[in-house]
Formats: sequence, C-alpha cells, structure tokens
Amino acid sequence: MIDQEKIKEGVRLLLEGIGEDICREGLMETPDRIARMYGEICGGMDGDAGEVLSKTFISERTEMVLEKDIVFYSMCEHHMLPFFGRVHIAYIPDGRIAGLSKLARCVEVYAKRLQLQERMTEQIAEAVMEHLSPKGVMVLTEAEHLCMTMRGIKKPGSRTVTYAAKGAFRENRELQEMFFRMLER
Repeated sequence: MIDQEKIKEGVRLLLEGIGEDICREGLMETPDRIARMYGEICGGMDGDAGEVLSKTFISERTEMVLEKDIVFYSMCEHHMLPFFGRVHIAYIPDGRIAGLSKLARCVEVYAKRLQLQERMTEQIAEAVMEHLSPKGVMVLTEAEHLCMTMRGIKKPGSRTVTYAAKGAFRENRELQEMFFRMLER
C-alpha cells in the first residue's frame, strides 16, 4: 500500500536537502504531484500476476505463441531512476491460452514497482509458467536505464538485454533459435 503522506514528506526533505525553497511557487505542489506519480508508477507493488493470468481459454494449439514489443516503464531500485524498453514473451500452450492483453498486463504488474531488469524478466517467465502451465516459456527484455545514460558513465542509447527460458525453451535449442528468428520479423 502506497503511503502518499510519507512520499510527500520525503520529497519535501529531498528538496530542502538539495538547497531548494519548498515554498517557492514552482515547488509548492511538487510533493503532491510526485506522491501521485509514485502511486501510478509503483502501482504494481500490490499487483498479482496470478489474477491477471487467471482468464484463459481452452485451445488445442501447441505451437509457439509470441507477443512482441510490449513496451514497459519501470524504476531501478538502486537509483530510483527510470528504465524502459520492450518485453517479448513466447510460450507453448498445453491446453490453455491467455488473452493477449493478459501478457502485457503481467509485464505491468512487475514493471510498476522498484525493480531490477534481471529479476523482472525472471518473474514474468515464472508467472507465465505457474499460471498458464505451458510446455515452456521464454521472455526477453531489452531496456535503456537512465542510471547509465544520464548519470554515472553517461552512455545514452546503451541497452541491457536479459532473458529467461523455462521448460521446453530451456531444453530445446531449436525452440530458442526460432524465438530469436521470430523477433527479427
């Protein structure tokens, strides 16, 4: 549960800490705006991927399903700066499929919290395996991290790529190669 009052107080302290006048016209409403913003961008803290993925449909399909280019925005837990990019999810159904929007909603559950890209990729893959019970799942995440591009090393445009392979995707190199080829289309 997000505590708006604690966030507001923290923002006031931060502004004072960097030498700002919190009574200045442009900053007077900033703590409230930031508290609302964190309510939105960290709204996945209480999210449940199981609930999101619970609506499924019977399907005899046994070929790979791929949802590409799911755009996400998240916050790095180390610097509390944004990272953003795309997630690609493939799974091989075993009797049940999810509505396509459900995969994107699953990404949102994990992206909308303080996060590490590596953990988020793994969490998405585990959630799909657990709640859809497919023969296998593969998740690839590519993202730009503002903690790398606007501070520290300052390398804009650099991207981090992570993936997780479960079940048949972990065991079958041909399936992995098919997944990567499909991403190129």
